[in-house]
Amino acid sequence: MISVLLLAAAVAIPDGFMLYEKAAAKKDDNPEHSWRVSGKTSERLVVNPCDRAGFARNGRKAAKTVIYTAVPDYFKAEQVVLYTSKARARKAMRDVRAAVRACGTRGYRFSVKRRKLGDESLAVTGQVYRGGKPSIGGQRAIVTRRANALVIYTVAGEWGPPRSADFKMQIKDSRRMLGKICKIANC
Repeated sequence: MISVLLLAAAVAIPDGFMLYEKAAAKKDDNPEHSWRVSGKTSERLVVNPCDRAGFARNGRKAAKTVIYTAVPDYFKAEQVVLYTSKARARKAMRDVRAAVRACGTRGYRFSVKRRKLGDESLAVTGQVYRGGKPSIGGQRAIVTRRANALVIYTVAGEWGPPRSADFKMQIKDSRRMLGKICKIANC
């Protein structure tokens, strides 16, 4: 029994490891702002173009998700998912690419570009379209794999037409997390 408890503790993502945890721990009396921190491996992937509950969930051994929401429609999230193997993490990346191609509607489309971060990385754009033209509303995410870990930073809100500058904060946060992810991943 003790060895099972030690193993569970060894694969958990430590408190304070995530970049946004400190901000999430601060008391904020503004009812239009909220933080949520979850250590559940069953947490939905924060980049989930098809909005499926079990998306990229197979093979997870640890996860931590930090989500900030502000009324009316601003959302940012940080997520680290550790898989049981590099192969499982690679499969999760393939699943993200496939979902970007397969999902979305005429009014909301997804696109993806490869980035040079970690072992592999994607810039995922979700964008509202009206009359065939970009409209206000969307999501900008950087999804990166290093070894058996997925590192995701995303922002959703009132974006205009997609621009590469939309990913500046997510890339900066991804680089910071990649600098320390090997402390918990199998690099």
